[in-house]
Amino acid sequence: MNALLLASWFGHLKILQILVNAGAKINCDNKNGMNLLHCAAQRGHIKVLEFIMEDLEDVCIDKVDKMGKTALHLAAEQGQLEVVEFLIGFGCDHSIKDKEENTAIQLAAQSGHSEVLQKIVETGVDINEKNSEGLTALHFAANGGHDRCVKLLLESSCDINAVTNKDMSALHYAALNGHEEITKILIDRGINIDAVNSQHATATHISVLNNFPGMVKLLIDAECDLDITDNRQQTALHIAAENGRHEIAEVILIAGINLKLVDKQGKTSLDVAARGNHVNLVDMIIKADRFYKWENDNSNSDSDSWVAKHLTFKQDHRLETQHIRSVIWRLATKYLRPNEWKKLAHYWKFTEAHIRAIEQQWTGTKSYKEHGHRMLLIWLHGVVITGENPIKGLYEGLVDIGRRDLAGMHFHVLFRTTKKHSARFLQFQLFFSLLKLCI
Repeated sequence: MNALLLASWFGHLKILQILVNAGAKINCDNKNGMNLLHCAAQRGHIKVLEFIMEDLEDVCIDKVDKMGKTALHLAAEQGQLEVVEFLIGFGCDHSIKDKEENTAIQLAAQSGHSEVLQKIVETGVDINEKNSEGLTALHFAANGGHDRCVKLLLESSCDINAVTNKDMSALHYAALNGHEEITKILIDRGINIDAVNSQHATATHISVLNNFPGMVKLLIDAECDLDITDNRQQTALHIAAENGRHEIAEVILIAGINLKLVDKQGKTSLDVAARGNHVNLVDMIIKADRFYKWENDNSNSDSDSWVAKHLTFKQDHRLETQHIRSVIWRLATKYLRPNEWKKLAHYWKFTEAHIRAIEQQWTGTKSYKEHGHRMLLIWLHGVVITGENPIKGLYEGLVDIGRRDLAGMHFHVLFRTTKKHSARFLQFQLFFSLLKLCI
């Protein structure tokens, strides 16, 4: 930077005039190829620009620096609106590309300068112009979270479904950075929410991988296809299971997904969760699998609307189930023998895949207690959510595996713990009396 360039950079017009009058060479560049015009444009010194363009001779308005950027590029990138207006008024070329093939409109969108973007759009430039990587101004705006720029480009009829060289859409970039407001805008404008990139990943896959639950919820509400698989043949739930994304998995499971889909290794999302030792996630997937089987078998059930409203697959910590959860814990840890939990699981139609997934966590001579407890809690979730009688189911299950002694004992425990709840106690007492008659 010589004295002339420094005067332009810092906007010292009088010093610049003194130097020029003293014979300083005006066609000078710094090591990056920036001349007087570049320096003044980037810094927004409009008076210096007027002097350069009106009083100096042989100044090329479209001269590029070593990165291929003109004064318009630099002004757009820095959000210098007055400079952009000045350069456009002087007839600069709006479509010149820098070394990365970005035009001024892409640089303005990348930096989120909506007013500058508006001014350049008004010149009639191609707003769908792509750079060397195939990114348009919309991609840059979505990636940077610049919602005003996104709205402006969409209102100017840009191609909302334009993709880059790697088949990334604007929605992919919004998902990559968790930009929910931009995602809402793009969805409202009709973007393809199931478009896949070069890795065959949708915006949903990307949102799950980067742990953006809000993004996943938005895409599910927009009815995205959760059964699409990426290049590893993984669904969004596979990715949630692999990375232990419990909150996201809950949203996906409630929305409904094909739990039988397998990845390239032949693993279901349940297998993936079990392999990663994500215990709570394993239990959630089993609960969902059992619930949707029940729903399919009871498609005419009157309880559908109630179930949909209260559906959850998370751990149950409710006060109203505390008493039976306590009994289940005692049953699993003190009374059930090894492998009896598996007999109960088979009786209640747990699949072999469910049993394997439960058994994969924890090993040792006493591990069957933990496995049995988890299985019983999963079973309890199913009977409670579908409105069945857990006391009846537990009694019948214990009788079926030949533990009538436990069945009778645990009914008495349940009566004692529920006696303070008079209405429920009377229901249990009546039911127990009927069972004794059946015996």
